[in-house]
Amino acid sequence: MKHQFKGKRVLVTGGSRGIGAAIVTRFAQGGADVALTYSNSAKRAEDMVELAKNLGVKAIAIQADSADANAVIAAVEHTVSELGGIDILVNNAGVALMAPLEEFTLEDFDKTLAVNVRAVFVATQAASKYMQQGGRIINIGSTNAERMPVAGGGVYAMSKSALQGLVKGLARDLGPRGITINNVQPGPVNTEMNPESSEFAETLKGFMALSRYGTVEEIASMVAYLASTEAGYVTGASLMADGGFSA
Repeated sequence: MKHQFKGKRVLVTGGSRGIGAAIVTRFAQGGADVALTYSNSAKRAEDMVELAKNLGVKAIAIQADSADANAVIAAVEHTVSELGGIDILVNNAGVALMAPLEEFTLEDFDKTLAVNVRAVFVATQAASKYMQQGGRIINIGSTNAERMPVAGGGVYAMSKSALQGLVKGLARDLGPRGITINNVQPGPVNTEMNPESSEFAETLKGFMALSRYGTVEEIASMVAYLASTEAGYVTGASLMADGGFSA
């Protein structure tokens, strides 16, 4: 794994914490130069940059609100300028806004689509212009695209389902150029925002075949696979890493 991604340039949106931070770490361990975006966690973003640099790679952090399309485009351009190009894009930034139907606001509806869907399209459109044969685009979706077992999550589930259609269509656009695009769809994963020890976590475990939360490293491993040469024949796919949540 040490030199798996040596010479590659990677941008991970929302890479300062949780799954995003694990993905940044995995690519840096593999020898890739990494860029990450963050919205508010400047200290954590800088800590990730230092971690990556200590692994012997170039790393930069870029402040960018994924709800702002212009900021997303600027982040891609900054990555290309600082790293000399872009080979792998991981669209990880997302929001999970949930509320009963009668309480869900249009503001939250629009924000969900802006971050979870529009930003993915915008970043993909901007980054793919610079990608060569063998480029990789990986989106972090959700098992909720297949199954939403609790009330209040309809808009979130819709936003993640939209990514399934997006990659199927964009695989046709990008395939002739030798660029793949896929989704990773995690189930419940142990992070600060969704800890495995909470009362809600116990409810979710009841829906799963493995009855445990996943780790951020397990999701990063799936991303690394899709970014590797071994996955060169995989595109337009939505791959589950959900402990059987959707089974």
